[in-house]
Parts: sequence; structure tokens; C-alpha cells
Amino acid sequence: MTASLSVPPPSRSPHGPSEREVDAFCMQYAPRAPGHPAVRDLYRLLRDVPEDGLEARLAWVERWMAWLRERLPAHALVDEAEPEQPPADARLALMVRVLEGESAMRASLTALVSGVCDGSRGLKLFAQVGLPAGQGFFAEASDRLARAVLPAPPEPGKLSELLLRLFPVPEDARWLLHLSPALLAKLSSLVGEPRPPMPQPGARVRADLMDALLLLALQTAALGTTEDVRDRAPETSLRASPFLRLRLVCDAVLARDAAQDTLRDLSTCVDDCRKVVGSVSRHLEEAGVSVDLVYRLERIRRSLERMEAIARVLGAPRGEPRWREALGLLSDLLRRAHADRSVVELARRNVRMLARKIIERAGHSGEHYITTTRPEFHAMVHSAAGGGVVTALAVAGKFLITAVPLAPLFALLGVGLNYAVAFMLIQALGFTLATKQPSVTAATLAGAIGEGARGDRLSSLVDIIPRITRSQLAAFAGNLGCVLPAAVVLALLWQVATGHPFLSPAKAQATVASMHPWKSGALLYAALTGVLLWLSSVAGGWLENFVVYRRLPEALAHHRVARRLFGDKGARRLAEGLAHTASGIGTNVTLGFLLALMTILGRFVGLPLDIRHVTFALGGLAMAGAALGPHGVLQPDFLWALVGVGLIGVMNFTVSFSLALGVAVRARDVPTAEALPFLRAVVARFLSAPRSFFLPPGEPPALPAAPALEHGRS
Repeated sequence: MTASLSVPPPSRSPHGPSEREVDAFCMQYAPRAPGHPAVRDLYRLLRDVPEDGLEARLAWVERWMAWLRERLPAHALVDEAEPEQPPADARLALMVRVLEGESAMRASLTALVSGVCDGSRGLKLFAQVGLPAGQGFFAEASDRLARAVLPAPPEPGKLSELLLRLFPVPEDARWLLHLSPALLAKLSSLVGEPRPPMPQPGARVRADLMDALLLLALQTAALGTTEDVRDRAPETSLRASPFLRLRLVCDAVLARDAAQDTLRDLSTCVDDCRKVVGSVSRHLEEAGVSVDLVYRLERIRRSLERMEAIARVLGAPRGEPRWREALGLLSDLLRRAHADRSVVELARRNVRMLARKIIERAGHSGEHYITTTRPEFHAMVHSAAGGGVVTALAVAGKFLITAVPLAPLFALLGVGLNYAVAFMLIQALGFTLATKQPSVTAATLAGAIGEGARGDRLSSLVDIIPRITRSQLAAFAGNLGCVLPAAVVLALLWQVATGHPFLSPAKAQATVASMHPWKSGALLYAALTGVLLWLSSVAGGWLENFVVYRRLPEALAHHRVARRLFGDKGARRLAEGLAHTASGIGTNVTLGFLLALMTILGRFVGLPLDIRHVTFALGGLAMAGAALGPHGVLQPDFLWALVGVGLIGVMNFTVSFSLALGVAVRARDVPTAEALPFLRAVVARFLSAPRSFFLPPGEPPALPAAPALEHGRS
């Protein structure tokens, strides 16, 4: 006897089903838990299946999915043969049992599924959802921002809208993967065979998958044959490009209804496309990175992955194998759909390669700031001494410019140019500025850790830290040791030449007060300056990447005007100079104007913004001391200001080094498992040999001369 004979036919009373009907249903299909809410809710769901109207049917599907996703324990509904069945599968199994026994409910649900599939289109779901929509990074970012801010118009005829309605949280992607393909295959066999002339749901979905495969092939072929992709994969000619074959292979898949040999050809073609993308990526590692190109390569990769997933669904046998592939595809669609609604996620994913390349180029500069031997340590001190003298001139120039009542724009230009010219002069003369070192040396350190921090390599990596610290101390010693006397000499020369001190007493007192470690915002401003120092190093790396990616040195070496003005050799030297100084130019100019901008920006927005750069701070304090005289420099406030200058240096170094190291580690994907042993080894090295962190190693003892061989001895 069938189950339907023992259950009263469902009533269509506007007052809902009677308790007798519900109790009979529960006793028939869940005798172990006749009062379970899941059973009663299912009866109400199947009783209220809408007979027409796409929106009403979609709302019912949404209610059914909420019932299926309900985390309420359903152990009493579990089949005794499968005691470990998860709650969602227990509910699926319950629904299968009900539909097997209730022909009327099965017929109404079959009509609903057929109507939803016939009234909806899945092309956007399979070919667009979870894939970048724009042709470039900035177009995609603006599109996502607009979608996040502006309300979206309803599209009830597209399955793409139903996806996020059914699965509103990202965790549902994992939940989908745990559903039983066997139970879903049973359920689809029960409700997927409508009577003619109603359309077959499976045929409608299969046609949408075929269309999506063709559309993805067209879009991917267009992206893979653009000029910048072809230029960076010169080993593959246009005629031999697998992206051109992609469309032909997909045509064959559609023409032969996804025959196995055509799907194998598609898989081979997709692998060939991936090889081209890999070649382009390797070229970017060597010759500069473009955010838009990285974005397009990522879109190609994901489109190829989507095509493979669709091909697996089309090629899988009917029943459980096909549902297993379909669940994988739906889970990926849902995960991508949620991730691709975030502008931050887009930036994080696509800017990583650019960040890594910028950090690498900053790291190349950092290698020049790390000393090893005692002569290199002394050379660093001498180089930094020259930087201190130039900084003293910049300090004097800054005081002179700010003493003139200028409009904010001209004050910004004047102070910014003063700083930028000083930094450029330091670079041109081969001098060193200590505060520029942390950002670039941190990038070098991250690059070394990223190559591995295990085994024998760990000890060589640990040697880098003492070299960095003593090199930084050498640069600070040279800068601060020369900026102070140079600033005093400049102030005294000014006083001799003009008859009055370089700074007025009020200005000198204000300068001293601005350096006090706790009575002023000196430490906060020093931390802000550390951020600006790091940003300037990023700007320098970006400019060098831009110059390399656009091949500007090559273009300059062959430019007609440059060759006419400087000759062939002069144009080549100019091009080589640009290649070697691009990072320095970007860093110095950016840092100069960032330092000048803060005070003016603070006045503009009404915030007390300012900068405290340790070398400039000590130079300014020295000029203030020259104005105050010997008695003034012995006052407690002046002595505390000296302490403040030391703390400013610590803040400058700590903030810029930490930011640079953190970004470099993330850009290189250095795992924590690599970093922690390295940090432990560094601490152990400091405890065992603290002197190596501050002073260079001594000169090795000279080897005694070998005794002369006696005549005739061999």
C-alpha cells in the first residue's frame, strides 16, 4: 500500500491545513518524531506550492531553501540505516520520501520546477556571476562601488538574482559542498520529468550551460589576443595562439552536444591558454607590472576555470556524478559572487603583484644601504656626514621660506621644492640620509626571508639583522654628527653677516618647545613622518616599475630629439641614468612635497598636523640653540628637547621599517612558519653577540708571510 493512501488529501482551505491532516502526515513520514517542526513546515511548504507566476514560484523556492538550510537538529528524521547523516541530508531524505509517496505534491512541485527553469535564464549566472565584469581594474572597481551604493533593479527572469537570494551568506558555499549528490539526484529524478508539453528543466539548464561556455570562450579569446598580452608572450605567434583555437573547440563541443572527445580537446586548449598566461606573468616579474594587465590575466584564469567546471558538468553521466560536479560549480559560483561584491577584495587580489614588484625594486635600493665590513661602515658614516651638511642647508632654507608671508599654495611649492632639491642633491653627490634607509632595507630583509628561512640558510639570514642595525646607526651618526655643527656654523655666519641671530628669540623658544617629548605632539608627528617616509619609498618603487614597464629608457635612447641634442652616446647615457635614478627621483620628490604638505593640510582641515624628521629636527634645534646662546642650551627645556630628538629618530625608524616590512612580507606571501624561527634566531644572536648589532667586525689579523724556500728545495 502506498503512503498516499494513509494521508488525507491536502486541503486548500484559506484557513490552512487542519491539525488532523498535519498529524497524519507527520505520523506517516516521521513516526519517530511526529511533532518535529521540520516535518510540519515541510507539509505546509508542499501544500502551498504556487501554481503560476514566476515571482511567486521564486519566493517559494527561497522558502524551501531556508527550510533546508535550517540548522535545527533533525536526528529523529535520520534514516536508521545512515545514523551519521547531516541535518541537511536528513531533510533532503525526508523530502524524497514524501515525494515518492505523495503523487499530488510531486506533480505540483514538478510544475513549479519546470516553470522556474522555463521562465528564467542561466546565462548570466554561469558566464558572469563571480567573474570580473569590466575590461580593467579601475573599471571593475568603479562598477563594484556603484553596485554597492546604488540599488539594483530586480531581474526575476535571471537565475543569477536567485543565487544570492537563496544563499545570502558566504558560508553557504561550504554548506553546498556537503549536500548529498545521491539524494539530489533522486530528488531531481522525481520532479524533473514533467508531462508534455511542459519543458524539461534539465534541457533548459543544459542549453544555458552551452551558451555560457561559448560566451566565455569569446570573451577569453578577446582578452588573450590583446596587444599587451601578445607583446609579453613573443614565443607564441598569433596564428598559433590557443586563444584563437578556443572558439573553434567550443563550437565543436556545442555541435556534438558535449561529446567526450570534444571535451578532451577543450581541456587541452585550456591548458595551452594557461601556459600563455604563465609566460606573460613571468615576463611581468622581469619587466614591470601593470595593474590593468594583472587584472585581465586574473580574469582569463578564472574564465578558464569556469569553462572547465562547466565542461565537467556537461560531460558527467546523469544522476549522482553530474550532481557532484554541479554542486562544485554552484559552490564556486556562490563563493565568487560574495567575494566579487567587495572593492577591497578586488584591490587586495590584483594589487598584490604590483606591490611585490614595487617592494622588490625598493629592495634593490636597500642592498646599497647595508654594510658588511669595517671600511664599508666607515664609508657609510662619511656618506651620511655629507647628507647632514646638505640637510643643514635645507633647514636654513625652510626657516627662510616660512618667514615670508606666502599664500598656502606658494608656501607648499617653496618648502616642497626646498626639501626635494636637498634630497636630490644628497642622491646626486652620493650622500646618505638615514631616515630613507628603513623602508628599503626592510624590503631587502623581506625578500631574503621570502626565499626561505630554514636550515643552513637561517644563519645567513640572521646575519642580515646586525648588518642592518649597525648600518642604520652609522647613517644616524653621520647625519646627526654633522647636521648639528653645520647648522650652528650657518647660524653664526648669518649673525656675523647681518648683525642679528638667524632665529628670533621667540622663534627659537617655539622651536625648542616643539621638540619636547611630552609637552608637544613631537612623537605623534614623528610617527606620521615615518608613514610619509614609507609612502615615499613606495612612490619611488612605483616610478621605477612604471619606467621599466613602459620601457622609457629604451625609448629615450632612441628618441630623435634626445639623439639630436646629446648625440647617440649622450642619449644612451641619459637613458641609463633614468633607469638607475628613477626610484631615487620618485622617492625624493614625493618625500619633499609630503613633508611640506602636512602643515598646510593641517591648516586647511583644522587639524594640528605637522612633521618631525630627526635630522631636520636636530638642525632646527641647533639653530635655536645658536640664537639662545650658551645659557639657553643648558635650560631643562632645551635638554628635554634633545631627548625628544632622540625619540623622534626612534619613531621615524620604527614606523617606516615596520610598515615596509609588513607590506613586503604580505606582498611576498611569507608564511608565519618562516618568520617565527627567524625572529627567535635573531633574539638568540642578540643575546649571544650584542656588539655585532652596533659595531662592525674587526679587521681579520694579517697572515704571517710564508718563509722563503731555500735554494734548490722543491
